[in-house]
Amino acid sequence: MPGSDPPMVSGHAGWLRLPRSGVERVNAAARSGAGGLVLLALVVGAGAGLFAVVFRWLIKQFTLVLSGHPDYAAVPGAAHPGLPGLGRWFLLGAPVVAGLAYGPLVHFFAREARGHGVPEVMYAVARRGGRIAPQVAAVKALASALCIGGGGSVGREGPIVQIGSALGSTVGRVLRVPEGRMRVLVACGAAGGIAATFNAPLAGVFFAMELILADFAAESFGMVVLAAVTASVIGRAALGSRPFLALPTFTVQHPAEYVYFAVLGVIAGCVGVGFTRILYLIEDGCDAIWRGPEWLRPAVGGLALGVVLLVLPQLYGVGYPVLGNAVSGQYALVFLLVLLLGKMVATSLTIGIGGSGGVFAPSLFMGAMLGSAFGIVAHQLLPGAGPAGAYALIGMGAVFAGAARAPITAVVIMFELTGEYTIILPLMTAIVLATGIGHRLTQDTIYTLKLRRRGVHLGIRETIAPGGRVQVSAVMKPLPPAIAADARLADVALELARTRYGVLPVARDGTYLGVVTARAVSEALSDGRHDATPVELLVELPSSVREDTEVADAIRALDASDCGAIPVLSAASAGVVGWFDYQNALASLEPVRPAS
Repeated sequence: MPGSDPPMVSGHAGWLRLPRSGVERVNAAARSGAGGLVLLALVVGAGAGLFAVVFRWLIKQFTLVLSGHPDYAAVPGAAHPGLPGLGRWFLLGAPVVAGLAYGPLVHFFAREARGHGVPEVMYAVARRGGRIAPQVAAVKALASALCIGGGGSVGREGPIVQIGSALGSTVGRVLRVPEGRMRVLVACGAAGGIAATFNAPLAGVFFAMELILADFAAESFGMVVLAAVTASVIGRAALGSRPFLALPTFTVQHPAEYVYFAVLGVIAGCVGVGFTRILYLIEDGCDAIWRGPEWLRPAVGGLALGVVLLVLPQLYGVGYPVLGNAVSGQYALVFLLVLLLGKMVATSLTIGIGGSGGVFAPSLFMGAMLGSAFGIVAHQLLPGAGPAGAYALIGMGAVFAGAARAPITAVVIMFELTGEYTIILPLMTAIVLATGIGHRLTQDTIYTLKLRRRGVHLGIRETIAPGGRVQVSAVMKPLPPAIAADARLADVALELARTRYGVLPVARDGTYLGVVTARAVSEALSDGRHDATPVELLVELPSSVREDTEVADAIRALDASDCGAIPVLSAASAGVVGWFDYQNALASLEPVRPAS
């Protein structure tokens, strides 16, 4: 072993050999073995399913306590059985009481639990290696259940995504899995939560893949499916197998309706973008007005929400009974439009005052109101057109697609709700148009705008196009000295501080084990894990690069790694023969000669 520095070794033979002790074998399997990841996906899925059951129970109990009914939206305007003398005026106090409970809870224990929940998970996956504070799960469950139970006009999808994701992150942190696997476990938790709470396993899978991971890699997809299936089985065992929203069967009655579905898609895309802008406009207004302590903001703001609920009690909580009534054609045109605008204001106000809840269910609510209203007009223009409820179903998916720009999730969840394949074609037509309109009107979605306002951009990084079919062996650099597997973390930090890209290989007795990054080491030190070893902080690279790999493919692997440099493996063995970074990629470019 050349060199005199104890923490450093050279050499690059084979890959990591399995540790000897039982505990180390379990941790090693979790970090690198395919079977370990399968087991963790099942565990996270089961945990997310159980959390979803508890979360829905909490919502029901808090709604029962604060409104006197299991779901107040089913009996809008009714008096609280415990306070009959107040009539519907108790609605002024329900959000205030709930705010007094969840305001301090969120402020003092987990401020990430405020708001939607989904943007925080997207940020954790994209920028923090999937790391989410473990207390977020419990705080989010209690805060969101209190908020919804007290009349907060928000959904339960955001909370359950954050709850399940926090569970997946906690499991990954306990076992100290690499960042790549940590992200997959976070997505598993999100998918499991959606699948169990909505009894929609397919929607859970595609929500996690399309919005959380933003990637459909085969291994990730398989693990997310396992988690969603496991959570769904647990959810159905505890809550029943009925879909969370019972909808009648609808079919397309006339070919001319496709024109109407297309027009509805365009309008729904505009409504989705409008909802996004109103949400953040009201949130900015609440920020500008409020001057008191943040923990008191939900209670004081709850009075304003109570006024809205007093005028439109149909907006209390998630509002699925009202949505079902709209689909069934029980509301007049004007009242549908009033409910549409009222839901925008009530949801935005709930989030703006510091409430905790999702925007997925409100998007479905608005889509149902818009679609039903549009269906009434369409039926008058084309007497042979189908009932308004058919348009309500299309509007539900289209408004969500316009706001979140998640067309696959929108199509899948509406298919799961209806179970009718005949609605797929008009649904896809409207959703694609709504997504396109949303993209044309704004570069942000209802989720990413929250992050961009904080200065965080989750765009996909562009890759460099190399000239010619150059192999990595022609441009790679020599392998830097490796970190010893048992080196002290403080020494590792010093070595990484001297590197150009904050990443170095790790070896034990000349055997290459993987790479360790400056981010992983700094996070371990900030968490107080000073006794951690480099082996425990290894970063799993999504794909390997060999010396005979073309530079174009190596750049894609480098992009996916989130590292500034990656090792190059021997084409003949598992040994490491070099180092590849973006400078190597630039060196592979053919010089561009100016025109003479």
